[in-house]
Amino acid sequence: MNRVFADLVRTAKAALDRAGIEQAAREARILAALAADIPADRASLSFNEVVPEAAQSKLDSFVAFRIQRIPLSHITGWRAFYAHEFAVTPDVLDPRPETETLIEAALEDEFRHVLDLGTGSGCILLSLLAARPDVAGVGTDVSAKALDVALGNATRLGVAERCLFLTSDWYADVDGSFDLIVSNPPYISAQEMEGLQPELTYEPRMALTDEADGLSAYRKIIPGAGEHLRSNGRLLVEIGWTQSAQVAALFEQSGFTNVNVRPDLEGRDRVVGGVWPGT
Repeated sequence: MNRVFADLVRTAKAALDRAGIEQAAREARILAALAADIPADRASLSFNEVVPEAAQSKLDSFVAFRIQRIPLSHITGWRAFYAHEFAVTPDVLDPRPETETLIEAALEDEFRHVLDLGTGSGCILLSLLAARPDVAGVGTDVSAKALDVALGNATRLGVAERCLFLTSDWYADVDGSFDLIVSNPPYISAQEMEGLQPELTYEPRMALTDEADGLSAYRKIIPGAGEHLRSNGRLLVEIGWTQSAQVAALFEQSGFTNVNVRPDLEGRDRVVGGVWPGT
């Protein structure tokens, strides 16, 4: 008897529900579409389509991986972020919706040259370049494998000619000045790591935590930004939702003006920014 796509979705959802996976219905559609070789954006229109016999065994494997709490993006190979899809591997942080707050803040003002510290998949830098065709940028990371992922994403988005990727520990190998510096650094404290979702154990630990109090990266990024910002240039950093007061204080101590904190869509403090007055 031929199976239809809806059958795959139902069996996947039931298994994911039993495993306590949040958004089981959504993930079941995505995994079933991947198994049946159906474009994800056509999944809701394909419920009555007959699927290949091999689709069920593929889906069983995908669901088994997900029940082990392997991130969905590591199974599909991509993650939707802002206006695009980004390739994702275990070598980069999985882009998250709250980081879109940083993109929106950056796009509120003009800039021509942007530096993204700790670029990972490149989702922040490349989203900005795609939104602003006249902008060029630099992305840095200490992981060469992460930079390979970022370059691949830049090529797929058609912005590779406008960006440069550097292996660098924050500003160590960065030259020049920028209108905008952005970063989503590791801000989870070592103490908090044990209580995180199991999916995060599959992501690079150094992109999540500084193995200390969660503020180490800000103590390097914020005081060092003035050497790489033009007059009236901006620095924007993503933060953990409890860190706004401490990070804002670092901005003020380093000489930034117009220091502000922006909430994400859930109302949690998510981005701290400031303007560099220059000389």
